[in-house]
Amino acid sequence: MVNIIFGLLVYFILVASIGNYVSQEVEVVDNRYGAYTAGIEAGDEIIKLNNKRIRNKSDLDEILQGSKGKEIKVTLKRNNEIIETNVMPTAIKGKDTGIYLGASGEEITTKIVAIYPGSPAEIEGIQVNDVILKINGKDVENDPYKVVEYIKENEEETCVFTIKRKDEVKEISVTPNITYTYLLGVQFKKAENNFINNVYYGFWDTVDFSVSIIDNLKMMFTGKVNANQLMGPIGISGIVADTKGISDFIYILALISLSLGVTNLLPFPPLDGGKVVIYIIEAIRRKPMKEKTEVTIQMLGFAILIGLSIFVTYNDILRIF
Repeated sequence: MVNIIFGLLVYFILVASIGNYVSQEVEVVDNRYGAYTAGIEAGDEIIKLNNKRIRNKSDLDEILQGSKGKEIKVTLKRNNEIIETNVMPTAIKGKDTGIYLGASGEEITTKIVAIYPGSPAEIEGIQVNDVILKINGKDVENDPYKVVEYIKENEEETCVFTIKRKDEVKEISVTPNITYTYLLGVQFKKAENNFINNVYYGFWDTVDFSVSIIDNLKMMFTGKVNANQLMGPIGISGIVADTKGISDFIYILALISLSLGVTNLLPFPPLDGGKVVIYIIEAIRRKPMKEKTEVTIQMLGFAILIGLSIFVTYNDILRIF
C-alpha cells in the first residue's frame, strides 16, 4: 500500500505542478467533421458523451473510440444552457503492423523494441531487436517518422520490410491491419493554469495513470503483451539513465513504485497477494493451512518467480547488445 500511495502521490504532485491541461471548452470547430454538421460551436463546453461524464480529454477519446463510428449523444453547455445533440463521429483510416520502435539514448532509431502479440508483424516473423532499413524499397533507417509515413501512404495491401537481424538482411512482406480513429472535429481550449484546475485535472490524470497500470497487467495475463516485453532492474536502469530532466526521472520513479505495489498484490505466492489468498482460504475453511503445505506452495511460487527473473534479466541483456 505504501508503494501504491507513494507512486500516486508523486505522480499527482508532478502532473499538478506542470499544469498545461486541455479543458472541455471548444475553441475551434472544423467544418469537415461531424461536430460542425451537428451544430456544435466555439465556446460550447462538452459535459457528457452518451450520458457519461467527461472530466478530461482522455475520457472523450475513450468514448469516441468505443463508439466504433456509431452516432453518439453529446451533452454540452452553451451560455449556461444545457443542450443535447447527436453527432456522427468522423472515421480516420489508419494502418497497424503491431511494431513499436524505440530510441537508444538521444539517438532515434528504427530498431524494434516490442511487437504486439498476434499482430501482422509477429505472424510474418518480424522479431524484437530487428532494425528496419527500408519500407517498399525506400530508405527509412534511423527515421521512424518515415516508417509511419511510408506504411500509411502505401496503396498496396502489403508492405515489404527490409530488416537487419544481427548480420543478416531480410525482406519480409507484412499486411497491416486497417484501423480507424474516430473524431468529433473540435479543438479544445487550454485550461487556465491555476491551482484549482491543476488539482482537478491532475487528480483525473492520476486516476488514468493508475488504471493504465492495471490494464497493462490484464494485457500481460491475457496474452496481449508478450513476455519478452517484461523489464527487470537492468532494463529499468537503462531507462532511468536515458531520462531527460527531473520531470522524466520523477515520472519513472512513480511508475516503478506503483507497478511494484500493484504487482505485489497479485494472487501468486510468494507475493503478498498470494499470502492474502491463503488467508482467505483459511477463513473459508475455518482452520489454518498445514505448515508443510503452505511452505511447499511458497517455495514452488518462489522457484517460478526466480525463473521469471532470470528470463527477464536475460532479455534485458539482449536489448543492450
